[in-house]
Amino acid sequence: MTRLAPGPADPAAPATPAATRATSAATPAAAATQRPSAGSVHSWDLSTGVDGPGTRFVTFLSGCPLTCLYCHNPDTWKMRNGTRTSADAVIAEASKYVRFISASGGGATVSGGEPLLQPVFTGELLHRMKHELGLHTALDTSGFLGVRATDALLRDTDLVLLDIKAWDPATYSKVTGRPLAPTLDFARRLADLGQEVHVRFVLVPGLTDDPADVEGVAAFAGGLGNVSRVDILPFHKLGEAKWQALAMPFTLHDTPSPTPGQVAEVREVFRAHGLNAV
Repeated sequence: MTRLAPGPADPAAPATPAATRATSAATPAAAATQRPSAGSVHSWDLSTGVDGPGTRFVTFLSGCPLTCLYCHNPDTWKMRNGTRTSADAVIAEASKYVRFISASGGGATVSGGEPLLQPVFTGELLHRMKHELGLHTALDTSGFLGVRATDALLRDTDLVLLDIKAWDPATYSKVTGRPLAPTLDFARRLADLGQEVHVRFVLVPGLTDDPADVEGVAAFAGGLGNVSRVDILPFHKLGEAKWQALAMPFTLHDTPSPTPGQVAEVREVFRAHGLNAV
């Protein structure tokens, strides 16, 4: 995975061809703001097999309302720590990789942080990635701010990567600092829209591995009818150094990663509900 620095802010953004400017003026964000769209961007990456199918151009936005105990990017929590970047700059950078991305069956993903904290900018990026660059689009979200996702934004989204971090409300609150209900409401809305969803569940020993909790998430996901894949993600501590650099206590320091056997057992619970769990 290649980490790329954020693009230039608005004053230094590269010139945009007239044809692109004409398209941009008709985007939902431009119509809503009556000005060029910009947002707080942490970075962008090229990744494979992590942020949706194929090789993808992933834009990480800054700002997140959750404070997940196992977050591996706590440096994305505060919007002010990002770089103010124009949508034109992001699209110009992504356009360099379109041929390579398309050949891999990949696309573009808007992630975070939490991209729905900046719904207008997120909508602009998804719209232009899809309609100008012709890329498959994905939205990576916790679903907590799902009410901010307009129908127009979701029409420009081919795939939603939805994190369901726990089923027990108390556990969810302990993990994220926020209530569970908004995420479940958003998941039900996506099901009603027939939107393709990949669910992601992080398995943390002693925290999210309670059998009833795993069964609850699996039964819920299996009952939605629009979940084409579930990723069981084993907890790791690769982001601990970032917590230390930010002088934040990493409370899961002594928590082990789950064993391959534990991960396999959880996959089987999801598969028992008819889900493609990997």
